[in-house]
Amino acid sequence: MKLALLSAATSTAMALMAYAAAAQTPDNAVISNAILSAPTGADRIAEGKAVYDTNCASCHGAKLEGQPDWRRRLDTGRMPAPPHDETGHTWHHPDADLFKIIKSGLDAVVPNYESDMPAFGSILSDPQIADVLAYIKSTWPDRQRDFQAEVTANDAANP
Repeated sequence: MKLALLSAATSTAMALMAYAAAAQTPDNAVISNAILSAPTGADRIAEGKAVYDTNCASCHGAKLEGQPDWRRRLDTGRMPAPPHDETGHTWHHPDADLFKIIKSGLDAVVPNYESDMPAFGSILSDPQIADVLAYIKSTWPDRQRDFQAEVTANDAANP
């Protein structure tokens, strides 16, 4: 029994140290993988909702519904903010790409793509970005969550 508790405590401590170390590592791949793979609990989802409400809802909607006519270009030639609920396409993308888009802007994933969405890397910490993603994913039905988890696993297996 003591060995099992010690093993669980050691595993948890190692995961927390990796999480903390990754948050201070300049390598975006290491950061996003360590932070995105951290356990998601109700506290992270609640924090993610608070961060989303403050930083994302003004464009993507308080209910993750996106801007009206989000599939039709604006007069500027740019696309409106898409929904992040199950009606959008966020769940089609792996975690690493979603993390990069929030942190560094769409150009980090689609070079030379012009968007009204700013990069949030200087505004949000890496754990806050991961919490926003945890919140968004927590609102999806099982079908979308399962599909997105598979896309993420395939992306991680084929870097």
